[in-house]
Amino acid sequence: MPGFREVQYYLAGLWLLIRMDPRGFRFLDMSERGVSRSFWAIFWCMPPMGISWLWWRQAFLQNMPPHTDVGLLFYFRLGLVEVSNWVAPLVLAGLLLLAIKKGERFAPVVVSINWLGVPLAYINGLLLALVYFVPGSISFVSILLLIFMFAQIFALARILRMIFFGNGLIVGALTLALFVPSLMLSEYLQRFLGIYPV
Repeated sequence: MPGFREVQYYLAGLWLLIRMDPRGFRFLDMSERGVSRSFWAIFWCMPPMGISWLWWRQAFLQNMPPHTDVGLLFYFRLGLVEVSNWVAPLVLAGLLLLAIKKGERFAPVVVSINWLGVPLAYINGLLLALVYFVPGSISFVSILLLIFMFAQIFALARILRMIFFGNGLIVGALTLALFVPSLMLSEYLQRFLGIYPV
């Protein structure tokens, strides 16, 4: 598992790419080993993921009869949703790149998206922690979450623009493929698995 300093190194590269600085590519391992190691980002995201799961549990129980509780199966289902949200967009991106004959760019996309997920998860976890621990903050945090969503799209588009040398059509298509299906899939799976707060 990559250590803290290694993750910092990767994040420094992503920050340079967001700033449209090509030196950022030097900080990222685009080899097959680098692609496989980038999935360790999922484990780095587990602490903030735990906060989001606590928040989701609270939202779920608020709409259930009194004294209802959830067990390990509830968290297992949340885990399935998280893994699906991580993998499915990458699969869609891979299929899209194959269709447009840009498969050689798949490795940089995977590495960048996986490691970008780490700071995004911690920011999201921090915002949800405000809702969980600060009563009456939900309206303010909702605005911050909306701003955060646009910031995610902005950062993603900037990185993809560097990977695809400013090709706006590919950048737009991939941004949609990586972002929109994840939102739709998340809600569908939550409803299908019975963990959606109605």
